[in-house]
Amino acid sequence: MPKWSLLLPVVLLAASASAQAPPSAIDMANLQEDVRGLTQRVNELSLRVEQLEHQNNEARPSGEAASQGYATLVQLNAAVAELNHSIATAAAASKSDTLDALAAQMQKLVRQVNATLAKNSSAAGPADVAAVADVPKTGISYVVQKGDTVELIAKKAGAKAQDIIKFNKLADPSLIRVGQSLFIPGGK
Repeated sequence: MPKWSLLLPVVLLAASASAQAPPSAIDMANLQEDVRGLTQRVNELSLRVEQLEHQNNEARPSGEAASQGYATLVQLNAAVAELNHSIATAAAASKSDTLDALAAQMQKLVRQVNATLAKNSSAAGPADVAAVADVPKTGISYVVQKGDTVELIAKKAGAKAQDIIKFNKLADPSLIRVGQSLFIPGGK
């Protein structure tokens, strides 16, 4: 791009300004100084472009330089692709190992829960079993909210308050807590 084409907008601006009103001597001096500054800046930028082109040409490996340890773009792309493949393989193996460990922990927890349930169900006396025998075995889970009572929860869920008390073994139904989880037998 020729240097004068960068100055063209400045000259056009100056021409349009001069067509509107005669410029004062100060305006002309300022304009000339601006043009000088712009010309100097264009020259500096041109010099910098030439320097960068020269550095780029020096940095570009020739056939001999490439054989002396410089990598080509194709070689770099191949190395990146190989690295991506290695990372993906390692991530898949790690995911598989994590899932296996999680499955083993889940099985251990299931065995513990089953053992605890078996112990608790064998510890329940005949009176406990009889107390919940007439209570529906299907229902919903409910988390106690502020202001809830067993009667209000039963009304909301379409269940019987006595069934909620029996199934959840509530010694004092007035002492339910906010955040407490209750099973609502027959609830909807």
